[in-house]
Amino acid sequence: MMLIGAFAFGQDEEVTEINWVTIEQADSMHKAGVSKPVFIDVYTDWCGWCKRMDATTFKDPAVVAFMNEHFINVKLDGEARRDIEFKNHTFKYVASGRRGYHELAAALLQGKLSYPTVVFLNEDLDMIQPVPGYQPAQQFIAIATFLGEGFYKNMSWEEFMNDFQTTEEEQG
Repeated sequence: MMLIGAFAFGQDEEVTEINWVTIEQADSMHKAGVSKPVFIDVYTDWCGWCKRMDATTFKDPAVVAFMNEHFINVKLDGEARRDIEFKNHTFKYVASGRRGYHELAAALLQGKLSYPTVVFLNEDLDMIQPVPGYQPAQQFIAIATFLGEGFYKNMSWEEFMNDFQTTEEEQG
């Protein structure tokens, strides 16, 4: 009887973490037919703003719920030293200066190695847009909604934000 109670309790727990996968897992999920846009958090171990985004934005319950429902979520170390296979191409670490960088990070960030930068890919793994800099939870959800749900295809950011803020005020 105790096991049934423990199992039921576990089912009611709120998910408090974004379900992160590797870029290779996201690629495999896409090849297996999972049709979701991909969100990539490009970070480095030494980046203070990356750590702050992990501790605040990516822990916000609304962000966690939204991202887990709407995206395949990837964490990518911009200075990873291992080869990464993505979209039938092998990306490598490039030694440069004190730290170096990963070719995949450079490609996703369009050559602008700024951390943190989050990247949104569509269901076909094609680039929608990189978004550099720390984003607080409310701003992040607006960006993720605009890009992840395809609003960018039919309206400007300004039009979307007017509608988004009006909807938030009505719900709030």
